[in-house]
Amino acid sequence: MEPLNFVIAGVGGQGTLVASDIIARVGLLAGLDVKKSEVHGMAQRGGAVISQVRWGWEVASPMCEKGTADFLIALEQLEALRWLDYPKPEGAILYNLQQIPPSGTVFGDDVYPDPDTVRQRLESAVERVVAIEATRIADELGHLRVANVVMLGALSRLIVGVDPNLWQQGVAERVPRKALDLNLQALVIGAEQVGETLAAARS
Repeated sequence: MEPLNFVIAGVGGQGTLVASDIIARVGLLAGLDVKKSEVHGMAQRGGAVISQVRWGWEVASPMCEKGTADFLIALEQLEALRWLDYPKPEGAILYNLQQIPPSGTVFGDDVYPDPDTVRQRLESAVERVVAIEATRIADELGHLRVANVVMLGALSRLIVGVDPNLWQQGVAERVPRKALDLNLQALVIGAEQVGETLAAARS
């Protein structure tokens, strides 16, 4: 397998690093060489958090260069724009429709971009863009903290050649046992959301 490059971006408290851990574990379970890096930034204060994961038969570095990521997984809309120079044109962006305005848009003169503008900019950069209402789904499940796993369920439908059961196992090895059932539900629903999107696109 040629290396697959993942960039996972969010803000502090969204579970960005947990999501990257699960992606890394799935790669290992699939028998691949895996490298992972992460930048916490001001995670404890709601600042940007980014992690990179690379899979392949042989992976030399945990970092991918700009313009080489196969998947950008953004847990918040503005973070999809912040890291837009990482995915390659034929890559995919999966982003959560949640909006968490940074301090500049709350206390300053900056303006948070409207959803249509975000979508247009993303679609102009890559071949495939998938918007997921992960936070809404997580809220309906009873816990906002599983929105990251909803996003992973969506991601799992876009990766060819990896047994879906490995995603369940990866989640089971990373999340607390008491929260396992909830996270597995989030994973399934996220996959179903993308499945419906793909079916609609083919019809």
